[in-house]
Parts: sequence; structure tokens; C-alpha cells
Amino acid sequence: MESSILLLDENTDPATKQILENVVKRKKKFDLYKRRHTIAIWITLFLVSLFFLYLYFTIARNYSYSFSAMFSAFVKDSNNLTFLIAAVGMYGYMNLLKEKKEKSEKEFHELRCEIVDRSKDLWKKEEAWKNRHLIFEMMKSNYDINLYHEKK
Repeated sequence: MESSILLLDENTDPATKQILENVVKRKKKFDLYKRRHTIAIWITLFLVSLFFLYLYFTIARNYSYSFSAMFSAFVKDSNNLTFLIAAVGMYGYMNLLKEKKEKSEKEFHELRCEIVDRSKDLWKKEEAWKNRHLIFEMMKSNYDINLYHEKK
């Protein structure tokens, strides 16, 4: 469990601490997929740009007089297939990461909204209810998780 969640006072029961720990885990998972997706986008753009530059300098410039000559030169060179497979594969991996990112974002957002909705149940005592803003501030400052309202 995260140290800042463990150090919460007695106004927060163990079940609430576990819920807060779960929302932190889901936020970290979402951030991981978001970072991986961004890196995959840049790698895909780089590979596609490199592939088009390679095609331009090896095929388009030399065989621009005829489409059939360009097609024949494209098919003869095995590097074209390698570049094409790498670019298409990276594009597919980028889309897979996008789906995982969206799924983890949805899971994170649902749990965060559940905490916001159930905050009256999670902090039932009057003293705990009055001090819950300290927990919300800690979650916002340490983990960038907003528990004040449901909107992102």
C-alpha cells in the first residue's frame, strides 16, 4: 500500500484506504498506457516518414517515368516489405495501446466517480466528514487524482 495512504489518520477506515489504494493503482496503470501510447504514436510516425523517404529516394526518383516500373522496383526490393511490415505492425500496436489506454481510463474514472458518489458512506462520522478535504487534497497533490467532483 502507498505510504501516504497508510499514514492517514483514524478517520479513514481500512476499507476506504483500500479503495483509495485501488484508485491510485488504476491511475498509475492509466498513466503507463498513456505514456506507452504516446511513444508508440511517435515511433509509428517516425517509421512511416522513414519508409516514405526511403521509397522516394530508391523508387520514386529513379522510376518516376512509369508506374509499372515503380511497382516492379517496389516488389523487387525486399527492404520495402520489411519497412511496410514494421510500419503496419507499429500502427497495429499503437491501436492496441490506445484501446488499453481507453479501457484503463474508463476503469479509473468509474472508481474515482464511485468514491465521489459514496463519500458520505465512506466518511460517516461527523469528524471524518469534516476532515475528508485533507484526504482529497493529499490525493490531488500526491497522485493528481481529483476526488472533489466527478468531472475530469
